[in-house]
Amino acid sequence: MVDAMVAREQLKSVVERIERLEEEKKAIADDIRDIYAEAKANGFDTKVLRQVVSLRKKDLAERQEQDAIRDLYLQALGMLPDFEEASNAAE
Repeated sequence: MVDAMVAREQLKSVVERIERLEEEKKAIADDIRDIYAEAKANGFDTKVLRQVVSLRKKDLAERQEQDAIRDLYLQALGMLPDFEEASNAAE
């Protein structure tokens, strides 16, 4: 009986802590949304701003790898000039 009561209190404590953190998370998300709205009102492109924030979370090697893969895909789709064709055209 005592073990069941202890487990119940622990469960209640865990659930309440999670609920409190979820409320804090929502408040932070609201604050971030307000900052993006402020940036937009000041003429910043929020889509690009989100990309910049995302890029700043990554280290240089990770960014370079992603850039290289993206460029490879874009080149394969004909969205970037082929380097050989570009150098031949320059000659």
